Formats: sequence, structure tokens, C-alpha cells
Amino acid sequence: MDNVDKQILLALQDQARLSMTELGKMVGLSQPAVTERVRRLEDRGIIEQYRMVVSPEKINKHSIAYLLFNTKDCDKFIAFCEDHPDVLECHRISGEYNYLLKVVSDSTRSLEAFINASTKHGFSTTLIVLSSPIERKKLIPTISE
Repeated sequence: MDNVDKQILLALQDQARLSMTELGKMVGLSQPAVTERVRRLEDRGIIEQYRMVVSPEKINKHSIAYLLFNTKDCDKFIAFCEDHPDVLECHRISGEYNYLLKVVSDSTRSLEAFINASTKHGFSTTLIVLSSPIERKKLIPTISE
């Protein structure tokens, strides 16, 4: 990965809908050259996918929380999380708790309902998000030549 690849990755993290022509202009390459570079980054698995970001508040999801969760039946707990629409992320972690969840719900009342439903799988600690001064940062690639 060189500096041009790094510039491509940083630009696409800001705006994944850039045309290859626009992206090429930003990094100083022709459209075919930048298209080939992006394809190679995809083939190497460096670019996994392209996504849009939805504003939770605009779709009436006003409560965001992280749950530290401890369960003894990981498979059933993971299935519960996969089936529940409020669970955005589930991470296996080390320590006293074995999972970290990001839950986005309509209200604290629906968050409470989720917590109540999850107790059959184990116990948790809930951390309610008050604000997010740094919501998403770019991953900055390390250049290796």
C-alpha cells in the first residue's frame, strides 16, 4: 500500500459515493487508473464494503446504549442479538463480561424492554450514551511499500 492507496481510502471513508472520475482528480490519477486501484483494494479485502450512515434521531431512535453482557450460552445469546432489531453491534470481549453490545432504540422504555428480554441469557451492565463528541473517525492506513 502506498500513499495514493492511503489517499483513496481516506477519501472513500469520507464519501463512498464519489465517482471514479472525482476520486481520480482528488488523488491525481486518471479514472481508469483509480478504478483499477480501488478494484485491487477490494480484491485484497482492504475495502470490505460500502455503507451509508443513517441518523438515528431522524428515524426516531433516540436512545443509544452499550451493554456489557455476561452469558454462559453464547450461541443462544448471539441468536437473540441477531434477531433483535435494536442490536447494531455485538463484540466478543475479554474480562468479567464476554460481550459488548451497541443498542439503539426508540426510547429508554424500549431499551428497558430489551434489557428485560435479555436477562434470560445472563446479566448485564448498561451504559447510556449522553452524547457522542467523536462519533466516527477514519481508519488511517499504515503505508507499507
